[in-house]
Amino acid sequence: MDARELEVRARAEGTPVITGDTATFVWRGRGPVFLQGDFQDWRGEPLALERVAPGLWIRSLALPRDAYVEYALFDARGQRLRDDFNPHVSDNGFGDVNHTFYMPEGGPSLPSRRPRGAPRGRVTQHRVDMSDVGLDGQRTVHLYAPPTREPVPLLVVFDGEDYLRRVRLPDLVDTLVADGRMRPVALALVSNGGPTRGVEYACSEYTVALLLWKVLPLARAQMLIVDERHHPGAHAVLGASLGGLMALFTGLRAPEVFGRVLAQSGAFVVENHEFVVFDLARHVPRRPLEVWMSCGRFEVLLEGNQRLAPLLKSSGHRVEYREYSGGHNYPAWRDDVVRGLECLFPPNPSSKRR
Repeated sequence: MDARELEVRARAEGTPVITGDTATFVWRGRGPVFLQGDFQDWRGEPLALERVAPGLWIRSLALPRDAYVEYALFDARGQRLRDDFNPHVSDNGFGDVNHTFYMPEGGPSLPSRRPRGAPRGRVTQHRVDMSDVGLDGQRTVHLYAPPTREPVPLLVVFDGEDYLRRVRLPDLVDTLVADGRMRPVALALVSNGGPTRGVEYACSEYTVALLLWKVLPLARAQMLIVDERHHPGAHAVLGASLGGLMALFTGLRAPEVFGRVLAQSGAFVVENHEFVVFDLARHVPRRPLEVWMSCGRFEVLLEGNQRLAPLLKSSGHRVEYREYSGGHNYPAWRDDVVRGLECLFPPNPSSKRR
């Protein structure tokens, strides 16, 4: 494909121009231009685009055909450039946006809108005092009550405001339940401590105490949830990255309450340091967990996930582990968490669509 044809396709189809498993990034303007993205896990030197005609720069990459990818273009000074051929962007969580695209066999796991007429749960906002569990100030907790009158399991979510705003988890659960793909659950979306997030999520007993002594009683008072004292392990916990680490730690430390764990891109190994979940995973559990784990193939965290999943299985936990073609970001987690919810909260036979 010559340079002119590439530019014509970029203007008509958007960038990157995709042919089979090859994505070609096209830039029109003053160079030099550099590319960085999920395919490098945003590490190392940016990739230089090649000048193929006056003011026209390209770079081709072979990528998995089912991938979701975020990327950015930079000038020679390291300043971000807008890709005028790609209007699709996503908040990168650091005050900027990345350009995004799906490869031909990729795509969102759910439609952007709920089915018309589908019942909708109710979301309320609450403030929880933290001083008596060793943490400062107050913490925001959003509760989602599903549209049902039956007691339901509770799913506690770390980084709750991100899962509320960027994943739109209540809407996602509404859609899955309405479509007969999972049974109803209640949600407690717990905000992190901002500057103290790393400490709180690094296998912190304080954070486990927050859930047991603060979040669970709040959920019991505001919603109709299953009583874990009569149904041990009924509830679940979800998180991504360090939140995924904290989710697994919570299940291992309090399996009688949180018997189900959804860990997305768990940061189980950071800078070659194994967190204590590896030691806990080696012990025969007093109560086996149901664990659903996933990690992107582009992520540096992949190796730690690959080692931990079989270790949990060998100790007696029930583990579903999968890898997807993507990186460390909330759109990828939104697409993938659907599979975890379907796995750990399968629908009752009578609720499946026929």
